[in-house]
Amino acid sequence: MRSSILKSLKPDIIVDMLDMAVAFENWNKVLETADVLYQCAQCIYEERVEHQEEGGSKLHIHTERPLVYYMGWSHMMRGMAYQKLGQIDQARVCTRQYAALGCMEGLDEAELQVVQEFERKAEIHRYALEIEAGKVELLEGYVNLLLEYPEERLSGLKVITEAAVRHGWRIDFVIQMLEEKVDGSGVGKGSLNNDDMYHYCYQRALYEQWMGRPQEAMEFILKAMCVADRLGKERHIIKCTAVLESLREMATEEQIERYRMFLEGIHSKG
Repeated sequence: MRSSILKSLKPDIIVDMLDMAVAFENWNKVLETADVLYQCAQCIYEERVEHQEEGGSKLHIHTERPLVYYMGWSHMMRGMAYQKLGQIDQARVCTRQYAALGCMEGLDEAELQVVQEFERKAEIHRYALEIEAGKVELLEGYVNLLLEYPEERLSGLKVITEAAVRHGWRIDFVIQMLEEKVDGSGVGKGSLNNDDMYHYCYQRALYEQWMGRPQEAMEFILKAMCVADRLGKERHIIKCTAVLESLREMATEEQIERYRMFLEGIHSKG
């Protein structure tokens, strides 16, 4: 994209567009938009460096966040998209890129704080990628990292339960320990409008089903449906319904009744 066009773009608007693409799970659009965000931020960065090399003061271009944030966010969103598309090697490359933002020139204190945050996220995401790839030997290190950072525990639980189903791990103790910590931290568990909560409940339902505990699985898929409804994610509700129907014959009467009432509520909204 030509630099004259890039200079006319506003990074914060591109971030909003990127968030929308993520919300719709349009991963190819995420890749495309993240690339535009990176090019825009890089254009501003190069202009700033050139201005300073010519003896000027730090060039100030108004953005809502430090410039390095847009660099890191573009890499992180590309990594997420590649991960969702199953292109793990490319996701690993992106993770290394937002772990290395500290090499940028002329970073001020606020920007260095952003760099440190992305370095932390990169460490967590590196573990998540390898856990999803089946490296159970890294599970202890990943759990210890999640215990250190409460805000990452819920998404971490989703990663672990999904990997457990995919690779046949029996990890009740790990899940219970992290769940208790999530409860105690006040992060996520009490929030019915949390996307991480939906994904965790959905994956936990699959885990409980795989472990041969259909009624426990039913509880989690009912929770996932309620969260999906609050989020307005119809496609999530459809996924939950498919799992729930596979559990119907082994569910309790009370669970079936809650399911029936949920469906009635959905129909009444329509």
